[in-house]
Amino acid sequence: MTTPRVPNLAIDDELKRKLLFTLTILVIYRIGAHIAAPGVNVTALADFIRNSAAAGFFGLYDALGGGLSRATVFALGIMPYISASIIFQLAGGIAPSIGKMQKDEEGKKKITQWTRYLTVFIALSQAYTFALFTESIPGAVPSPGFSSRLIMVVTLTAGAIFVMWLGEQITERGIGNGMSLLITFSILERLWPGSLQLLQFVRTGVVTAFGAVAFLAILVLVIAAVVAMTIAARRIPIQIPRKVMGRGRIREGQKTFIPIRLITAGVMPIIFAQTIIIVPGTLASFTQNPVLQDLAGFFTPGDWPYNLTFGAMILVFSYFYTSIIFNSVDLAENLKKQGGFIPGVKPGASTADYIDGVLGRITLPGGLFLAAIAILPILVSGWFNIPNSGFGGTSVLIVVGVLLDTIAQVEQHRTLRKYDGFMKTGRVKFRGRQQRYM
Repeated sequence: MTTPRVPNLAIDDELKRKLLFTLTILVIYRIGAHIAAPGVNVTALADFIRNSAAAGFFGLYDALGGGLSRATVFALGIMPYISASIIFQLAGGIAPSIGKMQKDEEGKKKITQWTRYLTVFIALSQAYTFALFTESIPGAVPSPGFSSRLIMVVTLTAGAIFVMWLGEQITERGIGNGMSLLITFSILERLWPGSLQLLQFVRTGVVTAFGAVAFLAILVLVIAAVVAMTIAARRIPIQIPRKVMGRGRIREGQKTFIPIRLITAGVMPIIFAQTIIIVPGTLASFTQNPVLQDLAGFFTPGDWPYNLTFGAMILVFSYFYTSIIFNSVDLAENLKKQGGFIPGVKPGASTADYIDGVLGRITLPGGLFLAAIAILPILVSGWFNIPNSGFGGTSVLIVVGVLLDTIAQVEQHRTLRKYDGFMKTGRVKFRGRQQRYM
């Protein structure tokens, strides 16, 4: 009687090294995100931002990993690199030459280098603007002047470049997408302080016990819905006919599919909409313009004008960003070159039109879901009187998407290692048989 083999669930040494390296980089990043830049009164800066109309702008930066409201050495975080990447991504859909470079290996390397240069330029611009902003706040900079401004610009720019390098190191030597993991780890780090803050609200009577439980229940349901919608995809059936490859080799016909995700644009529509809708409040805080102040008061988070405008912008950006990142013409051409076709649809332009039609239909529910996820936290915080809950649709979407992608990469690594071991065992056995027969 043979004993059944128990599957080996242990993590191999290479995966351990990758995970440990990734965790080390993330810890270094979060340590730097808590070290204040020299020459700044952090308390005066945080108090001013908390009571200003620009709180939404700084809150967005802080939510995505930076520490702009606390003027840390990593205050700009990964945002300069993300902005540069988005610029080239959008340029690829507009400029054919850049789009062609994005498909070529050498072209990708050039675009990566250009993205780094643009990141440095954006970081310099943002650091100088932030230095001027801190000098305008009474008591924020004890000794304002050229030297303090230069120190701030050099510190924040160097921090942004170092953060970009950390993200690239994770991508090359660790597990997962480095830039995305930096943001995700920053968001997850806020869970513990947010939980303690919610307990403090319940203890002081600001939030009722029922409100806290209902809030947590809604949070769990939202996370489950985001997981389901992130995985959900529309499968377009593909037929690949039988083909003679030469010398009697025949490739059998196959039936497969093209998966098109319901949320093809990911979290970017929310970020675009949020960036634009906080512009009036930010400009009003910087310029003290009465017209902008009235406009900022009209777009108060939680009010219906804000919610409706925010939701409509997310829906529009869902269609816009999806059209930029998803090229149905290239997909149809590649399918035609492989001899594949969609049953009932002619290859070429008709296939591209069919894919565009499917993409347009599924983008509507995906965009509406993104709008609901972005607005629901604002409504829930108002219903249960939970100030500054930190429960944001952007954060949930980022965390869920990045964690699912990282888990998939870990599973892929383990699968490849398993097949590598299988192939090595097969080669050893084959060589042993050869030696016996010689």
